[in-house]
Amino acid sequence: MSSPWEQIPLFTLPGTTPATSPESAEKDGLPNAAEHVDWEPAAATHPDSHEQGDADSHEEGNADSHEQGDVAENPTTAETPTIAETPTSMESSELVSAEADGDVADGVAADPPVWEALPAGEAADGHALIVTAAGTYTPSGRELTGPVDSLEKLDKLIRWASLTPLGAPAQIWVVGLVACELLGWVIDPGSEDDVDDMEALRTRAATDLTAVLHATLPPLLDAGWELRGEPGHVVHLSRTIGNFTSMVDVVIEPYVWTYWNKDFGWHNRVGDMGVLGSPAAGTYLPDDDLPAARELGRRLAWCAQHLGVLPGPTPARTGAAIIDKIARERTRSGKGIVVTTAGPVPPLDGAPRGDLEPAVGWTRVPEAADLEEVCRLVSIDQRAAYLASAGMLELGYGQPKHLTGGAAAAAAVGEKGTPFGLWRITLPAGQTLSLPEKLPLPHPHMLADQPVQTWVTTVTLDALREPVTDGGIGADLDDLDITEAWVYPQQGRVLDKWAKILREARKTAVDTRDAAMKGFLGSCYKGYIGRMVNPDMWTATRMQHHHQPLWRASIIAHCRWRGRRVAMRIAREHQRWPVRTVTDSWVYLLPNGQDIADPSGALGKMTVEKDVTLTDTLLNAVASAGDVHEVNLAIKAAFTDHDDAADDEDEGAGEV
Repeated sequence: MSSPWEQIPLFTLPGTTPATSPESAEKDGLPNAAEHVDWEPAAATHPDSHEQGDADSHEEGNADSHEQGDVAENPTTAETPTIAETPTSMESSELVSAEADGDVADGVAADPPVWEALPAGEAADGHALIVTAAGTYTPSGRELTGPVDSLEKLDKLIRWASLTPLGAPAQIWVVGLVACELLGWVIDPGSEDDVDDMEALRTRAATDLTAVLHATLPPLLDAGWELRGEPGHVVHLSRTIGNFTSMVDVVIEPYVWTYWNKDFGWHNRVGDMGVLGSPAAGTYLPDDDLPAARELGRRLAWCAQHLGVLPGPTPARTGAAIIDKIARERTRSGKGIVVTTAGPVPPLDGAPRGDLEPAVGWTRVPEAADLEEVCRLVSIDQRAAYLASAGMLELGYGQPKHLTGGAAAAAAVGEKGTPFGLWRITLPAGQTLSLPEKLPLPHPHMLADQPVQTWVTTVTLDALREPVTDGGIGADLDDLDITEAWVYPQQGRVLDKWAKILREARKTAVDTRDAAMKGFLGSCYKGYIGRMVNPDMWTATRMQHHHQPLWRASIIAHCRWRGRRVAMRIAREHQRWPVRTVTDSWVYLLPNGQDIADPSGALGKMTVEKDVTLTDTLLNAVASAGDVHEVNLAIKAAFTDHDDAADDEDEGAGEV
């Protein structure tokens, strides 16, 4: 028996073909087969060479689009070929892991990060395979074959494996440049050290990769596979026989960086790359191919076990895949809310520019009282703020009803509270209200010297009616002068189970010190909520229900109001006021020993993001600042060890 991740020199497929029966598929959560495909037992023949005949993978597919997230989840697979013993821990002497940030001190590599010592599970086996130059492996570490050095062998491997979808099409991951070279997938875009514009390098590399794939893929196409969309870092393949369409995604790990998406955080550098991690954060895969393959297998199994899906091509698509899995379960059981249609913004008279509910961005110049006994600059933010709000809120769906005049105002008084909707109100001038001078105005559209008519979500309408001490303005409905509304017929906690799955997965990552998967989860919920606003992200017919800009606006409004409520509490209990806020992050000048964070570890509670001791130079810079620009510069200088990741468009970072 060979040891884990050891090369098997010959490309020999095992003699057992995994198969999934219609009965087991239906029992284990696949959609009704009659509604999608004609299920038949896998029919594979195995010649003396043990190479596969014409067996096809049994997956539910959407052949008319390359969009992900609309395929069925895991059926139970048959016995996995036992070519290597499954490793029980990550402590194999064969593993040579790069340290988290890639640096080597005094010629000796530091200990590998904690997460690389976590065990790899088997939950992704039967749904994904990993191909390296040394051979092919299941995510749990079982060896299957030797090197895949031709497209014909890749075709045989895919057909033999009969991988099944799990919230996303089945996946073949090609890890390492040498494995790519064996398949003819070689590009030379140049080095990021030689260019001023990383985006230009990425664009060139992506174009070259697509051209190389078009030139090398004919053997797969001749074997009956079809491309779904243009090939790139992911090659979306489908194969139809009769009424049955199987789908598999070939993910080319060394070239994932060629794909641009806001999830991946380009700032003239390689940023977050989904389940692969972030080079900047030190969570990317190890440098060497076999340790990288093993860590990738662990992450695939982790996603399968804790999220119930394979990772999508972006974190946002992973979040969408979880939503769709929940919807399928609720459809089968007949219990729970299932939203099947998009929720675009209704036609608004006088719609605001930009976001319906903008995040806060505000700074003030400190006064003398703010600087007394101060020696620290502390930033606090809500722990997983958007995830917390998503699970709390009742969100609307269905066809909204347009109301005007008295009918609009009357609709805000519901038997069970204000119904979900959009409301055209008048925000009073800030200076006419008894509001704290050391906080931003309660709504970003509000002005100090004049009233403003604008559209707000139900969350804001309710928040404005809260007392000033709880973050509102103490307004009555009459004070807000509702003149128009769009009210939704149905509402409920649509995202409650989604948030619960991510919350529990996040706790597991935190408890095991798995920074790689914790970071990936953050990208999943931030990315998904952030992409709700953009219909271009959800163009496939079966993905359009993910376009929900009003849900996103409500989540932003809820986080904004909760943050203001906490700021009022801190002022009451500690007599301290913030000098800056960005989204859900608040910056304070504090003396030694003063702790303003929440003691609770629950999501949405305030946790310390950054805590910096101020040097005399930095303190003088803050004290002498003449305007908010100089204050921002001083704060940035004080937080020099941080890249200001908390200021991204979706949510503050630094959560615990």
